[in-house]
Amino acid sequence: MKLSVIRNIILILSLLIISGGLGYNLGQKNALGSKTAAPVSYNRINENDPAAKNIDFSLFWTVWDKLDQTFFDKAALDPQKMIYGAISGMVSSLGDPYTVFLTPSQNKETKDELGGLFEGIGAQLGIKDKKIVVVAPLKDMPAEKAGIKAGDWIVKIDGKDATTSMTLPEAVNLIRGPKGTKVTLTVLHEKSTAPADITITRDTITVKSVELTFQDNVAVLRLSRFGDTTNDEWDKAVSQILTTPKVKGVVLDLRNDPGGYLSGSVYIASEFLKAGAVVIQEDANKQRQYYNVDRAGRLLNMPLAVLINKGSASASEIVAGAMQDRNRGKLVGETSFGKGTIQNAEDLGNGAGIHITVAKWLTPNGRWINGTGLTPDYAVGMDEKNPDKDPQLLKAVQLLQ
Repeated sequence: MKLSVIRNIILILSLLIISGGLGYNLGQKNALGSKTAAPVSYNRINENDPAAKNIDFSLFWTVWDKLDQTFFDKAALDPQKMIYGAISGMVSSLGDPYTVFLTPSQNKETKDELGGLFEGIGAQLGIKDKKIVVVAPLKDMPAEKAGIKAGDWIVKIDGKDATTSMTLPEAVNLIRGPKGTKVTLTVLHEKSTAPADITITRDTITVKSVELTFQDNVAVLRLSRFGDTTNDEWDKAVSQILTTPKVKGVVLDLRNDPGGYLSGSVYIASEFLKAGAVVIQEDANKQRQYYNVDRAGRLLNMPLAVLINKGSASASEIVAGAMQDRNRGKLVGETSFGKGTIQNAEDLGNGAGIHITVAKWLTPNGRWINGTGLTPDYAVGMDEKNPDKDPQLLKAVQLLQ
């Protein structure tokens, strides 16, 4: 399979500027069996799956009918929402926070995020130790301005408990909203003993995925995600570097980058590597597929340093891990997030979608960093007392001087 047609996503669901499915028609219960007291079996046969499976849906319809007949708030009985809820429950029963069913609105938001335009608070969310956490707030966005920090544990959203069964898409849906509206997050900062309420006014934000600046004759390439426009933006930035005189090296800033398309990570890594593996995909049967450098890079001989922190996840970790394993550039900063799985993103009927974890990814040396993250070659923290200074960037620039 050509890498260009792979739609694998390795993404931390985000609120960047924001942030069917059962194979039968709603209401046609006989598609699964009659509504009798006797158990109803649905014999599902698919030519791609020759093993027939008997699935008893009688309990499902028993509960459906009891709700329909006895639930006091009839206005709340929305069949479409109930079906979506049932599908979400089925998917979440797998216990994988990154295998998720997306309603049409959630699916659209995820696609909008990869396109770089959203409404919301400007914060990237992830799952850590079964908790909904802030991977990173975006610079100068409402979340950061309100005091949200990377590593914050979200305890409540507008007073609704987020510590038990809430999924990542559900949290995203609650936090997103139109420009000018407010949302209150109850968060527990790292090293704090008590949660704090933070009210944030949502806004509309357009985020470029690539930003280029120069510091002391060093090009600083800031990559915020691996989305739909990333490759084109990247090519323009690299062209500018190559036409700028006296550039001594490149700092690839992957801090607070939550990931995106797998193909995007290979594209970016190929800018710096002449050949060989960028990432290894390993499926449930331990079968490995190697994704190698797929184009002629233009910065192959340019000295390189890579910035990472706790907000660097997924595709950004693939690139950083490849640079570290291949001895192409030193990692500077803090231990990364640690998301080592790959999801297939598929569209379903009526605009809904699903992300399914299909494999794990390994660095070129076979490391699986899931839950542990990448350890930088040079550990450098940020100075919270001097937020205007960037000791991590300064260290990276020093290495290239």
